[in-house]
Amino acid sequence: MRRGPRRSWPAVVLAAVAVVAAGCAEFDDSTAATDWRAAPELSAESAPQPQLPEIEDSPAPEGPSSSETPIPPPEGCTDYDKAVIATCLDTVSALAPLPSDGSAVTALAGERRSGRVFLVGTDGEKQEFAKLDTTAVGDGGLTGLALSPTYAEDGLVFAYVTTASDNRVVRFAQGQAPKPVLTGIPKGASNNRGALLPGADGSLLVATGDAGRPDAAADPRSLAGKVLRIDVSGQPAKGNPTADSAVYAHGLHAPGGLCSTADGSRLWVTDQSKEHDAVYRVEAGEELSVPAWTWKDKPGVSGCADWTDMLAVSTEGAGNVQNLPLTEDGSVGGEPQITMDGENGTAYGRLGSLAQVTGDVAVAGTVNKDGGKPVSSDDRVILIVRQPASGSGRD
Repeated sequence: MRRGPRRSWPAVVLAAVAVVAAGCAEFDDSTAATDWRAAPELSAESAPQPQLPEIEDSPAPEGPSSSETPIPPPEGCTDYDKAVIATCLDTVSALAPLPSDGSAVTALAGERRSGRVFLVGTDGEKQEFAKLDTTAVGDGGLTGLALSPTYAEDGLVFAYVTTASDNRVVRFAQGQAPKPVLTGIPKGASNNRGALLPGADGSLLVATGDAGRPDAAADPRSLAGKVLRIDVSGQPAKGNPTADSAVYAHGLHAPGGLCSTADGSRLWVTDQSKEHDAVYRVEAGEELSVPAWTWKDKPGVSGCADWTDMLAVSTEGAGNVQNLPLTEDGSVGGEPQITMDGENGTAYGRLGSLAQVTGDVAVAGTVNKDGGKPVSSDDRVILIVRQPASGSGRD
């Protein structure tokens, strides 16, 4: 079960975040939040080239250095694409990067249907880390992972899982049985998926689905369809809009991912609804009713990463990354550029979770075994290196 020759740093052969067209788009105030048009295509000449992180004493990358050089197809679990850091997993629906020393990238990768969690990375083979009991009903299962704020000391990991009776947050350490942290999140025939994100202040942010009941998203007494903010024991975090409530914002349906800036000053959540897919800027105590951007063609938005001047959103249905340029005030400043779709970079099929490792590096997981067209090395964890954006309103 291999992903190819071992190496100290993968030669990333794709640009995950494309350079956007110069200049900011101007919108009418009444349609800025919901306007959508097909993204312009990038030519091969304009597609950006990857810029690898500077790693001291790292040898020059071997093998293909751009998408113009064909990469041999996978052979069993061996994948010759050096951006691939783990292979032969099942529906990678949750990722939690571990602290990096700059010489390697490691992460915990969770399988939605099996509940297995693996330690994966650029410097070795995958290792099973934990096995969580879960019921993969509809889109539920294991859909979120996050490290404890004090992971270096306690080794604790939080997970969002579907059980026979509810959706819940549990915590676990390697070799230990999981313990419930927040239980009773409504479960239904659909919209059970959730997402986790460690807060910069030591809290834990939890995005919950509406369990197939859109009215629950607006009900302040329900934990469904919300962004929750809790402490590590599962209690409402200090500073919440309502002191005795875990609810931080409301109005979600089937959230795919949470992401923020490093300091937590800007928070995003992706969501799929019957009308459209959307990404929201989350504000404390506010209803998620005015998206920062919508996709009327519903590409199946999933994870996200805030690159400061660009917001990257992975998609399950379209199987690409949608890159939204951001202005200095954090508003979306233009149409999304498409990457990782086979035309603008290497295609990997259905992309589920997406999580930042550092300011310039992220990992993404594929879910091709869940409705896609898997290759022999699927499902995979892929390393992504961001590219500088132009036309984002930044100097």
